[in-house]
Order: sequence, then C-alpha cells, then structure tokens
Amino acid sequence: MNTTPSSNFFDSKVLGHPSGLFVLFFTEMWERFSYYGMRALLIMFFTASLMDGGWGWPKEWAFSIFGTYTSLVYLSTILGGYMADKKIGFRWAVVIGALLMTLGHACMAMETSFFIYSGLTFLVFGSGFFKPNMTSMISELYKDFPEKKDGAYTIFYMGVNAGAFFGILLCGYLGEMVGWSWGFGLAGIFMLFGLLQFWKAQDIFGEVGKVPLGTKFSSSNEDITDKLNPFTSMELIVIGIAAVLGLSWTLNDPLSKITEGSINLFPFTLGGYSGSTIAIITAVILFLSMVAIRLPKYSKITGDRMMAVLFFSLVTIFFWAIFEQSPGTLTLFAKDYTNRVLTGGAGLTFKIVNSLMTLIPLAIITWVLSLLFRQTFKKYSLSNIILSCSFVLIWAISIWMLYTEFMKDVAEVPASWFGVLNSLFIIIFAPLFSKWWESKYNPNANTKYAISMFLLALGMACVAFGSASIPAGAATASVSMIWLILVYLFHTLGELCISPVSLSYVSKLVPPRMIAFMFSVYYLAVAIGMKLAGVFGEKSEAIAKEEGIAYFFWILTFVSICIGILALIATPLVKRLMHGVK
Repeated sequence: MNTTPSSNFFDSKVLGHPSGLFVLFFTEMWERFSYYGMRALLIMFFTASLMDGGWGWPKEWAFSIFGTYTSLVYLSTILGGYMADKKIGFRWAVVIGALLMTLGHACMAMETSFFIYSGLTFLVFGSGFFKPNMTSMISELYKDFPEKKDGAYTIFYMGVNAGAFFGILLCGYLGEMVGWSWGFGLAGIFMLFGLLQFWKAQDIFGEVGKVPLGTKFSSSNEDITDKLNPFTSMELIVIGIAAVLGLSWTLNDPLSKITEGSINLFPFTLGGYSGSTIAIITAVILFLSMVAIRLPKYSKITGDRMMAVLFFSLVTIFFWAIFEQSPGTLTLFAKDYTNRVLTGGAGLTFKIVNSLMTLIPLAIITWVLSLLFRQTFKKYSLSNIILSCSFVLIWAISIWMLYTEFMKDVAEVPASWFGVLNSLFIIIFAPLFSKWWESKYNPNANTKYAISMFLLALGMACVAFGSASIPAGAATASVSMIWLILVYLFHTLGELCISPVSLSYVSKLVPPRMIAFMFSVYYLAVAIGMKLAGVFGEKSEAIAKEEGIAYFFWILTFVSICIGILALIATPLVKRLMHGVK
C-alpha cells in the first residue's frame, strides 16, 4: 500500500517545513478555536440565570454534564482512531469529525434543550474522529523524515494553542458580553472554515490518509521473547461488561440529576449504596481484575513496562482532575468572586495589555498565512481564499472587541478571559522547557510527574490563600485578579511537565503492536480525570456553603501534594519497571 506523499510535497516549504504541515496547522487551529471557545462558555451558560439568557441550573448539574461531556470527548478518540486505522483512513476521519463538530456548534447556537444536547453529542463524536487523526497524519507524512518530526509537532502545537487562545478570547467575549448564541455560533463558523480549507487543499497530502493503514506492526525494538496474547472470549466479555457499566455510569450521572431522578439507569440500592455507585465500583473491580490476569501473560520486561504505564496513568487521572478545574470552578470563581472591574490606570493598563496580547499573536499568524499563500495559492487558490476570509473575520472581530472596550470608562474583564492565560504561558514557556528536557539536567519520568503535581498544588494554594477572606456561603466577593493569574501560571508550568511527555513514555514503554491498545488505556485515564474534575466541581458548591470556597481549594492542594510525593517515593520502583527506558 503506497502512502508516500506526492513527490513535490517536500519541495514547497514554509519556515523549513512542507506547506502541507501548515494546512494541518490552520485546520487544527480552527478546531481548537471552536472547542475551547465553546467550552469556556458552557458552565457559565448552564448556571446563568434565566434573566441573563442562561438555563439557571444548579452548579452541581452543570459540573456533572460538563464532566461527562469532556470525558466522552476523550473516550470517543478510541472509536475515531479505530475507524481511521481499520475502515476509512485519516483523511476521511478528519473530514467527518470536522463536519460533525460544525453541526454540533450550529446546534449549540440554538440554545434549546433539544439542540444543546444534540450539539454536545455531535461534538463528542466529532472530536473523537478529528482529534487523534490530525497527529496521525503528521506522523505518517514525516515517517521518512524523523529528524524533522520534533520541529513539525512543535509548529503544530503552536497552532493548537493559538486556536485555544483566540477561541477563549473571542467566543468568551461574545458569549458573555453580547449573547450566548453569538459565542456558540462563532465557534461553529470557524470550525466550518477549518473544514472547507482542509477539504479544498487535501491533494497536497498525496496518498497519505486516503485509505486505512491496517494493523501490521513491526519493529526491531520489539521484545523477541514476547509472545502474542490475544484476549480470550471470557476476557472480552468481562471487558465489555466493565465498559458498558463505566459508560452507563458516566451518562447516568448528569441524566439522573438533571431529570431529578425521573430517568435513572440504576434505580436500585444495595447494602445502603445506590445502584450508580455499585455500577462504577463493579466496573473498576472488573478492570483491575483484568489487569491482574493479563500482566503475568506477558514477558517480564513487557509486563513491567506496562505496569509503569499504569502508574503514570494513575498520576494522569489526578493531574487532569485538578487541572481541569479551569473551565469549571476557576471560571465560576472568576465570575462570582473576583474583582473584574478595573478603573483608572489599572483599567487602561489592562486594555493596553489585552490589545497587545490579541494583536501581536494575530499579526504573527497572519504573516505565516502570507508565507503559505506564496507557496500554495496557484494550486489551491480556493482553500487559500477560504482561509483568508477566516482571517479577515477574526481581525474584524478582534478590532471591534478592542475598540468597544477602549470606549468604555472602565475595563470589565470577562470571566472566561483568564482561560487564555494557559495558552499564552504555554507559548512563552514551552521553548524553555524543551531546552530543559534536552539538557543534562533533564529529570526522570517520575520527577517530571511529581513536579507537575507540586506546581498544581502551588497554583491551588495561591487561589486558596487569596480566597481565605470569603465567608462560607457567600454568593459574591471581590478578590484580586492576581491570584487567578498565578493559578494559571503555575498550572501551565505543571502541564508542560506532564502533557507533552505522557504519550512519549507510552510509545517508548510498550511494543509497537500494543501501542494502540495502551494509548487507549492512557486516553481512558484522561477521560476518568475529566469526569473526576466534574465530580470535584460538584462537591465544591456544598463545601463552599459549609466551610468556604478556600477550603475546597486547600483540599485540592493537599491531594496534589500527596500524589506528587507518591510519584517521588515510587521513583526507584518505576525506574526498575521501565528497564532502561528514559
């Protein structure tokens, strides 16, 4: 099967890389724009009063459905990856995913119950088809040029963060300041731009991604002492039961709350425990049992390395459960408890800083766009025209937003604005961390995970300290913005210690024929973390009423420290389990 790029793919270059990489760059940028832009608004929309155009939900309901949504986004990547590998190829998977997400955002803009739920469903499946296959296309395009792959992924990663930055900034502003439909709708418009420009420029990739690659794995690094261990029928049945129970619990959690019990997939109790609790405990026990049964069937080295992956997955669960308070409890903290109205010199300073933060990155990306035009306009003119229209629109919205804010006597910072700091800090600090990982001071895997958890703890400690004066049960407060800025700074530094290296360790620790399966395990861990983030958010409301919101943040600080200490203590054991992999 020939999946080699067309002969001229590497002849047309932008910034030393093939022009096709930047087609993927802008496609991913607009997808991340739409995903993070909508996500920044979701919980605020659910909890906003009916007078403010929201649904007036209790915060517990909003956190529950948000946790389920983000969890299913990661779980769906398993389906999307499978379909691309076995049935339709990377390219069709990207197109299908982008189309489903465009429909999803269009539905969200309607704001009715039917369309909101339909939109979230489309977005879950769309993300599942889109997310894993963009990176797979890059991997396939650069398979004969491994020395350029790190640079390609670095450029692609900048597109991810640029999209997230502008999505949160502009969708968040329109949603909060103009109307929720405007924010949700804008996300859909740019997802459509991404789909169209990818579709009209796809010939640049040659044959790559047109057809599925199949399932054949081979590598000289494979442990030759290992033997194939296909799942038995009974094992597959147990896995199926665990998956059904886990997925049913994930869906039932918000469903039973929102319908106030009228719809419940587990309407029974046993030994004082609800059916829902029994279901998830059973799923966990079945999963752990399968791990205990399967590991001894592999060679010593492979089994040990898989145990190391499982340990890293455990840390990953808690990392994302705490990190993902960003669009949940931290956004509501910004909305309800933070002084976001700045006057005088402080207001003018914010307006200037916000303008520079918006216009400088936009100018840089527009310059990259112009370089792409020079290389591809003759052959892919329609794709370039579509892309240019998207930039004309984003420039217009950005200038209108900044002008509108400068005309006001005071600066009112949108609650969603703080979310842009994550992408901004990643762009600033990612090169420094990359240099650190390449130096002789590069820490081992466990130390990186421990550092990430300690940085999470430091961020949560900042907001806990800053909110200490807020009494229990307070509906509003006026805490300084600096505490949230520090949270996003430390949490972003923590993300840089764990997120870029996690998949790398998975790929290094398991035989190539098992990579897809272990990636599924990793994404399962991320999905669990996302749902756990929603569960933590649900608990925050009761804790804030009884003990104060600061108490909730101190709990997360303590949990982060404990997981970080566990990672350090386990360093010698995990090092032995990795058998020389660094």
